[in-house]
Amino acid sequence: MPHKVFTFDLRHPPQFGTSGRDLYAAALDIIEWGEEKGFRRVALGEHHQSPDGYIPAPLVFASAIGGRTRRIRVQISVLLGPLYNPVRLAEEIAVADLCLQGRLEPSVASGYVEPDFDMFGADYANRGQIMEELIPFLRKAWTGEPFEYRGQTIQVTPRPAQDPMRIFMGGGNRRTIERAVRLADGFIAPGGGDVWEIYREVSREQGKPDPGPYPQTSPMFLWITTEDKSKVLDRLGPHIRHQIASYGAWTEAAFGKQSGPYADTSEADIMAGRGNYQILDPEEAIQLGNSLGRRGWLMFNPLLAGIDPAEAWKMLHLAEERVFPYLD
Repeated sequence: MPHKVFTFDLRHPPQFGTSGRDLYAAALDIIEWGEEKGFRRVALGEHHQSPDGYIPAPLVFASAIGGRTRRIRVQISVLLGPLYNPVRLAEEIAVADLCLQGRLEPSVASGYVEPDFDMFGADYANRGQIMEELIPFLRKAWTGEPFEYRGQTIQVTPRPAQDPMRIFMGGGNRRTIERAVRLADGFIAPGGGDVWEIYREVSREQGKPDPGPYPQTSPMFLWITTEDKSKVLDRLGPHIRHQIASYGAWTEAAFGKQSGPYADTSEADIMAGRGNYQILDPEEAIQLGNSLGRRGWLMFNPLLAGIDPAEAWKMLHLAEERVFPYLD
């Protein structure tokens, strides 16, 4: 059976009428329910200054998840490392891992949205060097022992629940991949397989074990329904277009073009079951899930861009009744 995974960015665009208060509460309820139904992991992101309320503090939300669950793991992909005071980041990761009883999977990356660096007074031009120093610092901090930092002796407490605390890195170019292989315990590949193959290549070049093929993954947004798909798309389309437009604006400002897994998605693709947004009937969802294999990820983003929680619950209960029992 593939791993069932939730992703949440907790956006709640005002035009859709779902408040942050309602959405955060619904997300915690859904995650608690999902653990009972065998979900393995929750994935959270981080962005700042987003008018739709994209979660800026995923470690806080991860800690809240810890108070509602006992088994499900929480992956942060990714924490924007240069925007944090390193001491504070080490403390907050440790506390979140304690709240989760050792179920936190933190990953850090340098980030690419320059206005966020301006807001935090962070050095955008030297963010790569900041990352070079951050990972060794975190490892020292989590020993709980005193050490020298910026001319003084400091001690970071408490220690995380995990010992050792694994730390992952993310990024989309060869330089960030080489850094991840040298410094981190694993790598988060935006967009999946193509970047992951470079990570495998660099790992072998640096004498590290080959991490193996990238897991098979479902679309990043999957919606299961027995209704007419065109009617469902009429309801969900504005939420999907909002997410695509938001990431498109960020990546175009940073790289001069829209890029990443959200780019180049059309409504025709959605209707035809192609790409990163798919609306499927239960039989199609079963076929998809079983095609992923035991290492695959069947991913659900049920509150995408402020989808009404009542709609999300209807879809999830349908999946519970008509899909999950038939996954191999």
